[in-house]
Amino acid sequence: MKPGVIGIVMVVVALAGCRPFVHYDPDRERGGKGAVYTVSKGDTLYSIAWQHGHDYRTVARWNGISVPYTIYPGQKIHMYPGRTAPAQSADNTDKVDASPRRPRPRRSAPSPEPPDDNRTLTWEWPVEGEIVNTFSGSDPGKKGLDIAGRMGLSVKAAADGKVVYSGNGLRGYGNLIIIKHNTTYFSAYAYNSKLHVQENDMVESGQHIADMGNNGSGPAMLHFEIRRNGTPQDPVKYLPKKGS
Repeated sequence: MKPGVIGIVMVVVALAGCRPFVHYDPDRERGGKGAVYTVSKGDTLYSIAWQHGHDYRTVARWNGISVPYTIYPGQKIHMYPGRTAPAQSADNTDKVDASPRRPRPRRSAPSPEPPDDNRTLTWEWPVEGEIVNTFSGSDPGKKGLDIAGRMGLSVKAAADGKVVYSGNGLRGYGNLIIIKHNTTYFSAYAYNSKLHVQENDMVESGQHIADMGNNGSGPAMLHFEIRRNGTPQDPVKYLPKKGS
């Protein structure tokens, strides 16, 4: 092979290695209707909605799931309107009560989710480092920022909120944390080597929530996303300007 051709091949391979592989695959990009997700252990309604590119309230409404949005392993979650999934899968035997049936007390309907508190969120950078991959509204693989750093670097909450997912069940995100800041805004922190918060933990802006890792093969980095009503936003438009 000629030296010039070898050089071109090496450049292509290097660029391919830098491409993020975060999975963002809304149903409209996967063929629309017909998408049904089976709940696995560790899933939350928030993480399922996040992975499919929907607002969690929309998914809850489609499936007749009310506050506090409890779901079960084996449950079928429909990712389009017009169908209602059962509240619990028949295969979920660990949830079955084998004791003699007793009259159940009447339970009041669950209260609706508190409205958005309309507070102005004060965002801060989750880590300091060079942005190596920017946001793109048209590229499904670039729904946030990739920020370079070093292994073990402290990853911080970008704003006050509640942890609604902490685990590694979402393909392409590695060890992931999702924080709900209010009913409108969520943020996500992926590629971590270690997680320091659990679901339902309340966190403050700047709190150490994870240690930086990588995407499984490349250099250390954090993948960071902000979503508004389930739709990915360019984090740069929310975060303080560098040097300010």
